[in-house]
Amino acid sequence: MTDARELADPDFFSRLESVELRARSVVEGFLHGLHRSPFIGFSVEFASHHEYVTGDDPRHINWKLYARQHRLYVKEFDGDTNLNLYVLLDVSGSMACASRGRSKLSYAATLAAALAHLAIRQHDAAGVTLFADGVLASLPPRASAHQQQEILGLIANVAPRAPTDAGRAIHQAAELCRKRGLVAVISDCFDDLPRIADALDHLLFLKHEVVLFQVLDPWERDLPLEGNVQFRDLETGETITTLSEGVRDGYRAAVREWLTELDGACRSRGIDRVELTTDDPLDKALLEYFVRRSRLL
Repeated sequence: MTDARELADPDFFSRLESVELRARSVVEGFLHGLHRSPFIGFSVEFASHHEYVTGDDPRHINWKLYARQHRLYVKEFDGDTNLNLYVLLDVSGSMACASRGRSKLSYAATLAAALAHLAIRQHDAAGVTLFADGVLASLPPRASAHQQQEILGLIANVAPRAPTDAGRAIHQAAELCRKRGLVAVISDCFDDLPRIADALDHLLFLKHEVVLFQVLDPWERDLPLEGNVQFRDLETGETITTLSEGVRDGYRAAVREWLTELDGACRSRGIDRVELTTDDPLDKALLEYFVRRSRLL
């Protein structure tokens, strides 16, 4: 639950609105590109009503009840949700990288919000866990009408806050994913590959389906800089100065090798890895995610 003092802070509302609008834009762009979600078609049972609040799906307004009482009420559903969606969002210091104005964390947080929004709008249960060197905060999956606001509130306040230990953190997060479902890991994957692979194995052992959204900054992947450049580690503060032309070829080769090994580790485990940079349209991420899933159904 978001702290009450933050709810009175105009900056909080500004951040919340920004995340929600970006997420909605991403979802609308995705829906224009794909006519039908592969999850639609499962049964959902009516449970009760609650009074309409901003953000509720108007398709679920009970107009007959409105005609009698002249107040808007929305139908709530439970029972057979399509799936449990667990979004694991990396908020470690390295996610602050923002060479082109938008940080990896801002991009990843919008992707997390958009995935949750897509799930909840079709009565799936969605939850979010924030991690860095361990689990920092978590909302368990729910399919209730107010869950989207809870998730947005958690994401809107997120800031890079700790060193990376993705392997340890994902192990911890796995213990919170109690019911079988779909786990979307959103991270730059800046950790030793064997540690990340071991953590992903933990999720697979628990019978989850896993998709990895790897978010990178364009400069991290391609090193397009010229001349003397000072690099600063966003988590330790350590700096190093070097001539970019002297290291670019070796750097790019090392990055390609790392990504190839990570991709191979995911493929061997039946995990989809979606590689993104912060200049990629986010609806592309959702399209690739659902297209890949639809091939398995």
